[in-house]
Parts: sequence; structure tokens; C-alpha cells
Amino acid sequence: MGLIATIKRKEPQALNLLDTMRRLVVLGGGESGAGAAVLAKKQGFDVFLSDSSEIKAKYKALLEQYNIPFEEKQHTEALILNADEIVKSPGIPDKVAIIQKIKAQHIPVISEIEFAGRYTGAKMICITGSNGKTTTTSLIYHILKNAGLNVGLAGNIGDSLALQVAENDYDYYVIELSSFQLDGMYDFKADIAILLNITPDHLDRYDYKFENYVASKFRILQNQTAHDAFIFWNDDPVMEVGIRNYELVTNHATLYPFAENKKVGVKAYTENNKLIIETPNSKFTMEEELVALTGTHNLYNSLAAGLAAKLIGISDDNLRQSLSDFKGVEHRLEKVAHVRGVEYINDSKATNDNSCWYALQSMKTPTVLILGGTDKGNDYTEIESLVKDKVRSLIFLGVDNSKLHAFFDGKVNTITDAGSMQEAVNKAYGMAQKGDTVLLSPCCASFDLFQNYEDRGRQFKKCVEKL
Repeated sequence: MGLIATIKRKEPQALNLLDTMRRLVVLGGGESGAGAAVLAKKQGFDVFLSDSSEIKAKYKALLEQYNIPFEEKQHTEALILNADEIVKSPGIPDKVAIIQKIKAQHIPVISEIEFAGRYTGAKMICITGSNGKTTTTSLIYHILKNAGLNVGLAGNIGDSLALQVAENDYDYYVIELSSFQLDGMYDFKADIAILLNITPDHLDRYDYKFENYVASKFRILQNQTAHDAFIFWNDDPVMEVGIRNYELVTNHATLYPFAENKKVGVKAYTENNKLIIETPNSKFTMEEELVALTGTHNLYNSLAAGLAAKLIGISDDNLRQSLSDFKGVEHRLEKVAHVRGVEYINDSKATNDNSCWYALQSMKTPTVLILGGTDKGNDYTEIESLVKDKVRSLIFLGVDNSKLHAFFDGKVNTITDAGSMQEAVNKAYGMAQKGDTVLLSPCCASFDLFQNYEDRGRQFKKCVEKL
């Protein structure tokens, strides 16, 4: 058995008869909001859901199935400000008017993850970071599922944690956590907390102060004790300061750093072309060439996932098999097609500079790079040298590309704009030469032209398939 497998979690909170008199309002009718509403209903709350936009048909059907009252395309203050507690969907920023009024009345506001955590005794493996968290979360889930564990996938990926707690009884949850979700978490505790890296992202939600974003990421460690595990990238300079401060806490978790190379105290690393993972009860080794995910960033993801797996008690054979047959994540360095000697890669999930940096670092051929979207306070100096070294042509895909032009004009020979994905792919097809790579790695959020990064990536793939 692994270290974490021996930990007994608290019992889930029993149904409190007082809850039947408590009013819980859910703001946002998407995946997390609808799930929170269902769980609240099953726990006996007087629940109401409100969304300022139109609610998707599948979530309306779910709310109607459980007889949950809701409204869409508006926020009726009289139905919201009488709440005892608010569950806020992560996409709603604190600056919107209704949240300001809620705070003025001192009504507690929590995240769906915080709410769901009250009603399950499952062990929680939680992953955050500026980049790599979806891949790492998916990989850990793949490992645990293949090992036969009763496990759910939740957070920013999969079904909402609240809905799964309401309708299932999993022993483990693997949860991808964004900073927005962490901001609304207070009593929730991770048995295993993984912090992959911290680079500037979403600064528009943090008053354009990087230190605020860093503090948000470190919330994943709150409530952990020495019985819990904290897995992190040892060589992240930003994290190094946070770790020093964290170690001053009396009851901090047991630390499990990972790094590319062996160093004092590092628990997962590479040596002589092998992955090595050291935990209190085992030492796991595996040849690097057998690991399915490639690239330095994916090495880190595999090391973090391997540490979590061994702490849970996954056997060496099961871990080795899962690391070797994992298929990767849609929209993250996803190979789409070869067309006339040119490879097309969908990295639509790269919504910040650091994600794009990792993508460009992995490019082995001259690249036609598609950038652009909704800027989140980006600093393109991080990718400047890689763009100069590897990029043949730049295509700016966005409503407002002025910041991109101001930074990149004169640094790449060919730069052009595109107002749609079809136009961007057609221009890339005309610019790329045999042996090149066309890379969609936008650096920006997608909401100016697309519903989300998934929509952007799928449109890219559809356009490429028509070539």
C-alpha cells in the first residue's frame, strides 16, 4: 500500500436537517453550477440557480430532472440576495455587479469544489499549475483507472465534482483545479496536492499583480498536514520562494519535489536515460524511451503523475504500462494531419506565453505559428527568442492584433492577420513549405472569435481536414 492509500479521510458531512431551511443560490448554469445545484437539492437545501446568459439545453434538462428552479439571461436580485450561501461558477469574476452586491451583504461565496468536498470521504488528488495540469490530471486518472481503482475525473475536466458526488460513490477523485476554483476554496483539503509550475496567466483577474496569482495557486496547500503529500517542480524559481515560506508552516505536508536531474531531496528525476521515482516504500525505474509523452514539459508531467501513483500504491507494472500507453490530451500538441509534407499541430489549449514556449521548444522544423485571441496581460518576451529561431511566418488570429503587431513586427519576415480559422489555415497552407510545421499555439484566450479553446481547436482540425 502507498503512503496516501493508508490515510483515512474524514467522513462525509451527514445531511443536516437545518439544511432543509437553508437557501443556497448557484450562480452560473454550466457544468460546475448545474452539478452544484443537483448536489444541493439532494442534500436538502432550498436551492435556486441563476445565469446571466442562456443555459445550454443539457443543463436545463438536468435542472428540470431534479425539479430545481432556475432563471437565465438575468440575475434577479431578490432571488439571490436572500441566500445563506452562494456557489459561484469559476468563470464569473468578482468585479461583476451581482458579486459586489453579494459581498456587500457578507453572504459567503464558495466554489463548487468546496461545496462538493463537504459530502464525500473520497481521497483527493488535486493538480494545478499554469501549464500541464490537464495532461497531468488525465494521466493520473488513466493510471488509477487502469489499476482498477474506483476513481472519478473532475474539476476543469470531466463531469463536475458536485454532480459525481451526488450521483456516484468514488473512492478517489483526480481533480484539475484552476486558480479561479482555488479562490473559492477554504476548508477543502487535498490528500495529494500537485503544483506543476507558476508563470504569469489570467493577470486580468488578479489586478495585473503576479503575486496575487501566485498566492491563488498556493491555496491548493491549505489544510494539508504531514500525512498529506505536496508534489512540485523543484526548479521553478517562482515556486522556490513560496516553498521556503510554506516550510515555515508548523503542519505542512510531506514534500515530494521532481526535477529533470537528480539533486539532493528530489524524489523524481531522470538519470542514465531512465525515470526514477522514490517514495518511502519503493523505487520505481522506467526507460525514458518507453514513456508515451515526449518533450521536456511532458517529462515533468510524467514524473509528477508517477509520484502521485506510487504514493497511492499503484504497482510498478501498472504504472509502467500506463505511462507507456497514454494517448495524450486533445488540443495539447495534438498531431492533426500531414498535408503535402507539412505537419499540422493543434495546441489550442496554449492560452498563455509559457504554454506556447513549451510548444515552440518542442518544434524540430521551421514553423508557421498561429497566434492571437483575447490578451490576458501577456508578456511576449518569453517566447521572443524561440519565435526568432524557429518561426518562418506568423499569423495573428484575433479581433484586435495591435499588441501582437507592436511586439513582433520586424522580428519575423512574414506576418499577416486572419479574421477566422478558415482564413488562418488557408494562409498557413500557402506559407508553409515541405518539411515545415503549422502550429496553432495561440498564447491567448479564445473568447473573441470562439466559444472556448476547444471550439478553436476543433475548428482548426476541421479546416485542416478540408485541405
